[in-house]
Amino acid sequence: MDVSGVWSSFAHDPRLPEHAALRASDRDRSVVQDVLAEAYADGRLDPADLEERSAKASGLRTLGEVPPLLADLLPQRPVLEVAGPGVPAGRPGALTPAQIHARAVAAYDAERRQALLGFLGPTLVCWVVWASLGLGGPGFDPAFPWPAIVMAATFVNYARVLLTREETVASVTRKLERKQAHLP
Repeated sequence: MDVSGVWSSFAHDPRLPEHAALRASDRDRSVVQDVLAEAYADGRLDPADLEERSAKASGLRTLGEVPPLLADLLPQRPVLEVAGPGVPAGRPGALTPAQIHARAVAAYDAERRQALLGFLGPTLVCWVVWASLGLGGPGFDPAFPWPAIVMAATFVNYARVLLTREETVASVTRKLERKQAHLP
């Protein structure tokens, strides 16, 4: 688990006292849930502990509630690092250009997986429905495989994602760099 990456995933670093009173967003709750899921997968939480902490994470009201919830899973002090040229030392959550690029590639990979699932899910369901109708349903026309229409329509989005990899990575990189520039 990239510890500095976890804390920089929040809109505002919950470890900093000036952010403790800020209301937690759905995105902040999602980051906490991701940390808990990874800790469970690593065997650092048992099922009961995961359930208890997940319930607390779902009900987070402020960012100040986050550090105690993750106290034994992540270091709580701000991570001070030199992030590279143009990024001053000592900035909590500062990312190196390589980390920014890795996150952009990971975001593209997630989008690609979503597009693939958006293609495969409806396609498989439609073909199963079409085949089951062919097992004796009235009005079945094997000459008109209508699931091919759904398949073609959903493939368009998948193809778009595959063909725009560089643009997507560049766009996410720019967003992360802008966010990096606004860190305190």
